Amino acid sequence: MPTKKSALETNDHLDYDLIVVGCGIAGLSAAVLAQQNGIRVAIIERATKDERGGNTRYTESYWRMKSRDSVSDDFEEQLILNSGGYPDPEITKDVLRSYENWPSVLKSLSFTDPDLISTIASEAPNALQWLETFGVKFDFLPNYFINESTTRMAPIGGGLALVEALATFAETGPGDVTIHYETTAKSLIYGSEGGIIGVNAASKGNKPLKILGKGVVLASGGFEGNPEMQSHYLGPQSLYIRPVARGGYYNRGEGIRMALEAGGAPAGDYGSFHAQPIDPRSGEQEPIVLTYTYGILVNKLAERFIDEAPTTVDASYESRTRAIMQQPEGIAYAIHDGRLDDVPNWQKSIRSDVPPIMSDTVSNLASKIGLDANNLSRTINSFNNSCPEPSKFDPIHVDGLSTTGLNPIKSNWARALDRPPYRAWPIIAANCFTFGGIKVNSNSQVVNMDGEAIPGLYAAGEVVGLYYRNYPGSTSVMRGAVTGRLAALDFVRQHNQ
Repeated sequence: MPTKKSALETNDHLDYDLIVVGCGIAGLSAAVLAQQNGIRVAIIERATKDERGGNTRYTESYWRMKSRDSVSDDFEEQLILNSGGYPDPEITKDVLRSYENWPSVLKSLSFTDPDLISTIASEAPNALQWLETFGVKFDFLPNYFINESTTRMAPIGGGLALVEALATFAETGPGDVTIHYETTAKSLIYGSEGGIIGVNAASKGNKPLKILGKGVVLASGGFEGNPEMQSHYLGPQSLYIRPVARGGYYNRGEGIRMALEAGGAPAGDYGSFHAQPIDPRSGEQEPIVLTYTYGILVNKLAERFIDEAPTTVDASYESRTRAIMQQPEGIAYAIHDGRLDDVPNWQKSIRSDVPPIMSDTVSNLASKIGLDANNLSRTINSFNNSCPEPSKFDPIHVDGLSTTGLNPIKSNWARALDRPPYRAWPIIAANCFTFGGIKVNSNSQVVNMDGEAIPGLYAAGEVVGLYYRNYPGSTSVMRGAVTGRLAALDFVRQHNQ
């Protein structure tokens, strides 16, 4: 049901200037900035009003920034390090030229453009300060990392504060915005000259709804809520993962599919996703388990399978979690002993509401979690025998206490597990958002396979393919706010010409 009077309404369709698909940070940033510039906007939102906002509603929304005026010192470096596979230097050498002089094969190449990275870095402070004008306050807030490698800010009240501030302005502020709740975008409508002029949607009861306009912003998230797409792109082990929070279930990949069908160039790593280690027993939003760097990880065979602590947990948990997904039945167990209590405030790194499985003996712990007791005892004994003298243990900083003669090595915080009580938490991979998406330029225009912007079509947020390899933490909500605003600004410029 729409929440405001619809703009120009005819017998068979609705007319607006701009159509925004999605009501998270990306879609709302696009819609509200367009609204502030006199644009008539329709927002298409699959969820009810009470659950609007997609992933943004449930995230703490950390931004990789060192102040209100600047991104973190490592922001651009980390995005460049994770900007693709091994691109052909004969192709990428032309990035030194101005973007308009890039060859088409480079403009459509599946890698993260340096121009887009620098645009996000320069526009993030503007986005943050714009959000503050709606009453949102940002600060350096506590998080769940015991040790970390970068600087982060967050809105007080998390992503929910962002969604409610912007959606409330959209529905009650000056201008013409209509939010069509419980409505799903199905396909794009093409104009006679190749541009995008609208969206075919379905409202509640699967009733068809045709919405026309002069442009469309696809901001409907990734495909973490679509098991078919996950199986196709992530493989059969995706059976064992789930969205990290309720909002992810609404993200089913229609925006990405629509853009691909329109000829949009793919970008981002379609075979990967932002993985978070969670307790599968818990129904809490984001029930993370991040203490395993101080213990060991074992799979269903009671075997270690990866270095638990190559560096600080905030910089390494994603790759560890993806390794968990690849284990038998997609599950692992974080095993700790009584020495976990030596770690100050370790409880903040556990967001599960289900207590750990506990026992005074390793064999009994194995029985409780369904592992072979002999195998688990053998694994722990081998680990204990490889641990160094622990006097230099430093839970806050990378301490170099590594195992010797053990495969796989544990690079830091390696201390023997021999002091009861023993604790275990099951861990699976949760899909926070998928990496595969659509190529855009620095105006968030969708770029086609020939390197040209598709007239009238924009992508923002998770629909934008930005990430490869490892996710540079605390950048996704920034991406959403910035790309949503970029799309609106470009649409307004073209609309006013």
